[in-house]
Amino acid sequence: MKTTNLRNTQCGAALIVSLVLLIVVTVLAISGMNTATTELAMARNDQSYESAFQAAETGLEIALAQGRFSTQLPTVVVQDLTEFDTVTTVTDFERSTQVPDRAFSLGIGAGIAAYHFVVTSTASSKPAGVGGAATDRDATATHSQAFYVVGPEAPIL
Repeated sequence: MKTTNLRNTQCGAALIVSLVLLIVVTVLAISGMNTATTELAMARNDQSYESAFQAAETGLEIALAQGRFSTQLPTVVVQDLTEFDTVTTVTDFERSTQVPDRAFSLGIGAGIAAYHFVVTSTASSKPAGVGGAATDRDATATHSQAFYVVGPEAPIL
């Protein structure tokens, strides 16, 4: 009977199998790191947009609370809300109309008019960094709101 020595027939198979497994584990680790980096960028973009959205909403509230409505020229308010959030609010006069029938128990032609305005708020959220330099992580949001103010009818000139 002939005996074979298993030691001589393997010739480094364990080394090859372990190197293949090491390559597979390395590829999985790199893929996991790329996925985590992409998800982090997505979360940062969403956070920047949400910050700009809230800043635009705040700009609308500031413009309405100030009550500076002009029928002649647009009213522009620029304000830094935080170190990274800036909001620009423009209040435009659209038109004036008579107050709808029997509103305020006065009726049409009672010397009362509705002055229609549109306020547009544009906010930008800059990333933290050197001078807030523009990057692919910047976000802006624009919101508009229409309203009217009831007041004495202006004489036609």
